[in-house]
Amino acid sequence: MAVPGTERKGSCFWCLKAVKWIPVLFIITIVAWSYYAYVIQLCLITVENTIAQIFYFIFFHLFFFMFCWSYAQTIFTDIGRVPNNFRLAEADFEAYLHHNDSLELQNRILENCSKNLPVTNVTIGGTVRFCDKCKMIKPDRTHHCSVCGECVLKMDHHCPWINNCVCFTNYKFFVLFLGYALLYCIYICLTSLPYFIAFWKGDLQGMGSFHILFLFFVAIMFGVSLMSLFGYHCYLVLENRTTLEAFRPPSFRGVGADKYGFHLGRFKNFKEVFGEDAKTWFLPVSTSLGDGIQYPIHSRLLQGPTYYSMDNTQNSLGDGISFPQRNMDEDQEGLLHEHPFDEEELRYP
Repeated sequence: MAVPGTERKGSCFWCLKAVKWIPVLFIITIVAWSYYAYVIQLCLITVENTIAQIFYFIFFHLFFFMFCWSYAQTIFTDIGRVPNNFRLAEADFEAYLHHNDSLELQNRILENCSKNLPVTNVTIGGTVRFCDKCKMIKPDRTHHCSVCGECVLKMDHHCPWINNCVCFTNYKFFVLFLGYALLYCIYICLTSLPYFIAFWKGDLQGMGSFHILFLFFVAIMFGVSLMSLFGYHCYLVLENRTTLEAFRPPSFRGVGADKYGFHLGRFKNFKEVFGEDAKTWFLPVSTSLGDGIQYPIHSRLLQGPTYYSMDNTQNSLGDGISFPQRNMDEDQEGLLHEHPFDEEELRYP
């Protein structure tokens, strides 16, 4: 069955689509070779102790299975879709295009269309976040991916190694994939180290010794890379940020940029991604909280004046921020410390 919208695509489109799978095929090839090198050349041929063979065999397959499961989930989980109620009606979009010479009028149209939507994030300039390619108002933490060609819920980044976006629907799988891949590499390094040493001493001969040699080096190389990447995403999970938000903090209505806007406390941040049930935290099954559209924010972002539209700027300096709110903005530095929030102050918008 053809995918809707692809029937009229030319050969260049399908060639480019095939090329995008090359990094994934490269990873699969490396993993398949590592399976052969470890199970056949190391466990069955090189290791002579039967108990050691069984030990190596069982734990290797445990890490191998969890790695493959989480990797497959990361690749094949759909990125999700922005609901149609965020899409502008054709008449509103025509009016938006008609006033392309007036940002003020365009923003009035977007404000009117978004007044019943659960949107708290705005642009740096304080206007409604809108994607003219998808013709829709962006939900909080949503960004347009130029590779996928659509708006992606809670987009973290587009990863060529999975040929997919890392986003709300598969972020848990991605973090688990990194974690199990790191454990896979560490396990291979530790169990193949004695045979790697034996090779350099000249006690290990035959073609299998070269497989073990390269297996050790490849595991070291990938392990070092994965360690930094996995550590960084663990940090992002505990801070409740995406990679994009780490580079540019989200802006909130009437408040401005606040990198702690979605910070719920470290344990709550963890459960936002991994869910409430501890039994499923480390299994690549969908347990993330929420719907990818609306997210809990700290109560202080809901206090005071909300976002002011451009036709309601009295009692302000003309930038849509009232005087009391400006005073709070100027005192933000005192609020943004390492543990800025008390958990009892948290609530959903």
